Amino acid sequence: MEENNKKKPSGFRINLNWIYMGLIVILGVLFFTSQEDSSSKNATYSEFKSYVEQGYASMIVVTGNRDAGSLRMYVTAAHIRDVFKADAQTVGTQPFVVVNYGSLENLEQYIEQQTQEGHFNGSLNFEHDSNFLTSLLWNIGPLILFFFLLSFMFRGVGSNIGGSSGIFNVGRSKAKLIDKDDKTTDKITFKDVAGQEGAKEEVQEIVDFLKKPDKYTELGGKIPKGALLVGPPGTGKTLLAKAVAGEADVPFFSLSGSDFVEMFVGVGASRVRDLFRQAKEKAPCIIFIDEIDAIGRARSKNAAMGGNDERESTLNQLLTEMDGFGTNSGVIIMAATNRVDILDKALLRAGRFDRQIHVDLPDLNERKDIFGVHLRPIKIDNTVDVETLSRQTPGFSGADIANVCNEAALIAARHGKSFVGKQDFLDAVDRIIGGLEKKTKILTAQEKRSIALHEAGHATISWFLEYANPLIKVTIVPRGRALGAAWYMPEERQLTTKEAMLDEMCSTLGGRAAEELFIGQISTGAMNDLERVTKQAYAMVAYAGMSDRLPNICYYNNEEYGFTKPYSEETAKLIDEEVQKLIAEQYQRAKALLTEHKEGHAALAQLLVDREVIFAEDVENIFGKRPWASRSEEILEKDTKLLAEAKAQAEESEETETPTNEEA
Repeated sequence: MEENNKKKPSGFRINLNWIYMGLIVILGVLFFTSQEDSSSKNATYSEFKSYVEQGYASMIVVTGNRDAGSLRMYVTAAHIRDVFKADAQTVGTQPFVVVNYGSLENLEQYIEQQTQEGHFNGSLNFEHDSNFLTSLLWNIGPLILFFFLLSFMFRGVGSNIGGSSGIFNVGRSKAKLIDKDDKTTDKITFKDVAGQEGAKEEVQEIVDFLKKPDKYTELGGKIPKGALLVGPPGTGKTLLAKAVAGEADVPFFSLSGSDFVEMFVGVGASRVRDLFRQAKEKAPCIIFIDEIDAIGRARSKNAAMGGNDERESTLNQLLTEMDGFGTNSGVIIMAATNRVDILDKALLRAGRFDRQIHVDLPDLNERKDIFGVHLRPIKIDNTVDVETLSRQTPGFSGADIANVCNEAALIAARHGKSFVGKQDFLDAVDRIIGGLEKKTKILTAQEKRSIALHEAGHATISWFLEYANPLIKVTIVPRGRALGAAWYMPEERQLTTKEAMLDEMCSTLGGRAAEELFIGQISTGAMNDLERVTKQAYAMVAYAGMSDRLPNICYYNNEEYGFTKPYSEETAKLIDEEVQKLIAEQYQRAKALLTEHKEGHAALAQLLVDREVIFAEDVENIFGKRPWASRSEEILEKDTKLLAEAKAQAEESEETETPTNEEA
């Protein structure tokens, strides 16, 4: 019984030698059977003349030169047996006789004479003379070329080197190996990663695990098997992994989740096995998989949904390699994703990815450090204040800050400056947030006034609301797809109250309310505002439980294949009613505030029409100091003053650099 229960080894294995032999036989048969299906025989010139005079020739093909050569005389079907002593089934449908001749001139005269006498009614053809080597190349050359291509395809079979060369290497891992002795790559260290101190500390601990494992194992601890970097796009997850490669004195395998995906079945799982095989040979080492959600997406619970079997088999193989019966001592897996909510739960459990390292958007102090890193190669003047730039870029990721620095350098170079100033950075921030200024876009006077009233409505309401974000500047210069915009400095807080969200909604609706009050008609200019308000209202009611009739209830559903709402139709109707109520209340509130301050709003709109861009100090001159003073207002006042000074210095420098008529 035990012998019967043992797994029987597979009795059939593919032998490449048999494949080669089979291909050679098939090609040989095809090559020889593709030749002309006819027989031939040699004959003397006298026999040739006899055949022609008896009317046996149907076609004569002459090959040679003027002195000597050979010819092929094709025999008519009626006289095949007379010449070859066999029927057409034996010798073929077009048998011929090969004859050597001495003089081409005499041959031509003879054939012409036989044609006149009626003995030969066929065609006479001439072929160019070709030597044996040429014939051999024409006949065997394609076959040699085919075998060369075949050997090229099979090249690398059985090789232990990973890669994608060769048809049988498709299952090899595509991971890029960065060794500790690699001099070709510029190493990135933790000094190049600004901010993210908590994430760097956890990643640094992983490096220490590999460098000094005894420090942790002496107390009975185990080295973690995996770490998952989680965070929004552009926050530096891949940069952290590169810093680990630069800091760790161990081999580093780097690849993307999409490198496992292939059109061939079973390739993904094969590449996972090959990756871990190479990693075990190089242990201790680190494997980094970027965008792991390409293969780590949660497996389908419903087979009828038709999940990607190839992707799921790749994921199953990855789960087995990370925590199966085999051991991967000294191999630490790092991965990065910004969609951790869709990853399979089996991938996130302890024992596989033991820890999740959150790489969030940088705060104020971290943005200062990031600006410090990206400003190193840029020539800046003394007007650039890193602290002010950090406050002007709330919510920016590390990639966004790098883009700001690069854009500022391009703007300064475009204007022919020798150094990059503060105004260049502010222009870069404006361009990234709102888009490029479209000064060529033509607006009518009515459209310009309508946009000014709209933007002045936002500015007016935000000035008188307690939790509204402090205003920086307002512009009616078209940028991107927007005809006008207002810049604010949002306070960086971890929690948002209901009152703050309502004030933000009221401020956003200020543009539409101003159109209705002071123009008497509404336009499509508030479409983006209405979209933001609607999404925020639904989030407050359905997710945050901030509704009077649906308090403390969250209907958020994270099921990937959930096709039903987690609430009834009556509740859906109630949610719609609450959302409409919230928006209507804040809209009426916005109209009331604008009615109360209509003189100031009109003055602000006229100032916008005249100057196109106004700042917080202009709003303060009209409405007075903002009633809700806070620390952010003090910072904003300082920034406004610095901005005015930078603008004045920029104007002075332009006047200095502009040549006079005499100089020109």
